[in-house]
Amino acid sequence: MAIRPRPRSPDVQIYRPQLTSVLSITHRASGVWLALGAFALVGWLIAVVQGGHTYATLESLMGSWIGHVLLFSWTLALFYHLCNGIRHLAWDLDYGFELRNIYLSGWCVVMTSVLLTGATWAIALSMGA
Repeated sequence: MAIRPRPRSPDVQIYRPQLTSVLSITHRASGVWLALGAFALVGWLIAVVQGGHTYATLESLMGSWIGHVLLFSWTLALFYHLCNGIRHLAWDLDYGFELRNIYLSGWCVVMTSVLLTGATWAIALSMGA
């Protein structure tokens, strides 16, 4: 009797990404990005304390297009991680586990984080920051 090999577990390439899996991966990635942003914040605080040339160099970097992209992405990551964390807190309290509510809350997280980021940047740019 020939021994058949055990079936392989389903490969990631077989599955189409679903909203829930994408949001879960993005939640982890946003946490890592925020941790890196914390290091950047500490670097900025050190530059403030040192003043002079160090602060001027960092300020010119943050005022450039790449600095704006970094700041925008950290703002988006902050609001996304916050909104998705609130969603997970609701799940910890046994709310929203119906499939319809899972997808609805997922899209709400995406839309709310985009809207909060847009509002924050609109206010900051209108203030001349």
